[in-house]
Amino acid sequence: MSRRHILLYENGVIYMAMKLKNWIKMHRARLDLTQEALADIVGCTRQTVISIEKNRYTPSVELAMKIAQALEMTVDELFVFVDESEED
Repeated sequence: MSRRHILLYENGVIYMAMKLKNWIKMHRARLDLTQEALADIVGCTRQTVISIEKNRYTPSVELAMKIAQALEMTVDELFVFVDESEED
C-alpha cells in the first residue's frame, strides 16, 4: 500500500506537510519514569515533557538527544515524521 503525501506550495517553495510525533510516553512508562523524573534527568520542566509528549512542542536537537538517551533509545526510534493529515 502506498502512502499519499500532501505537498504544499507557499512563497515559491514546495514542501511535504509532515508532523513530528514521538513515543516518549510509551517508553517512559516502560522504564517506570514519571514526567517529572524524566524532566529532572534531562534538565527541563515537567510542563516541557508534557508538551513534547502531546506533540505541542518540538524539542531542540540537544533535548531530543537527552530524552532518547534517558529512555535508552535512539532519536530516530523515539521521534518519527508522519503526514500532517494523519490523526492520532
